[in-house]
Amino acid sequence: MANYVLVHGAWGGGSAYDRLAGELTAAGHKVVVAQLKGLGSRKAELHGGITLSDHISDTIAQAEAAGFERFILAGHSYGGMVITGVAAKLGARIDAICYIDAFLPADGQSLWDITGQREHSWYIDTQKFTPGLCAPIGGEELLKLPGYGRHPLLTLIEAVRLTGAEKKIPRRSYIFATQWEPTPFTRFRDQVKGDPAWELHEVGGGHMVQSDQPERLREIMLGLAG
Repeated sequence: MANYVLVHGAWGGGSAYDRLAGELTAAGHKVVVAQLKGLGSRKAELHGGITLSDHISDTIAQAEAAGFERFILAGHSYGGMVITGVAAKLGARIDAICYIDAFLPADGQSLWDITGQREHSWYIDTQKFTPGLCAPIGGEELLKLPGYGRHPLLTLIEAVRLTGAEKKIPRRSYIFATQWEPTPFTRFRDQVKGDPAWELHEVGGGHMVQSDQPERLREIMLGLAG
């Protein structure tokens, strides 16, 4: 049996992991789906002062509350920023880390640093009338969908600081969705490709790997417990 901690992306919530969490639990594992401040089930707590550090702390606190001494850590999209911060604090307790079509920052990099002008313009323009709170990339109409909401700008401009603890994680995996365009993740796929320290999985479908490639995602995640 393994313990899993799953971190969702920006603007959405933990419900994106409903199927995967159910399948991992059915296979005999324990799962925590991180509930990040101001997002998803905690949407009522949203305000412009929420930082990346807050979301890192949320994830650590929920893993601790579940009694997870060791665990497998996975993050989707923006969740890659969060799990990198968690790894920098708890790397010695993490058996494997998996980036699911996610940002993979280096030391001192924020999400702003590893995105381009298109994303920067969107973050700034869509928070003009909701200061510090950005609309979902893809269109403000997404705000009408269950589980979606605005995202705190500070989480996108705060940098990750590595400590060396992240180097103690024995397994690293990156899942790249090949059919999402334009994707900001090609650079991270190229970064890990051919690196013996990483397992690279290129899967079909779009960015929402949880719904586009659920069987493949389940296979990869269960494999990390092997």
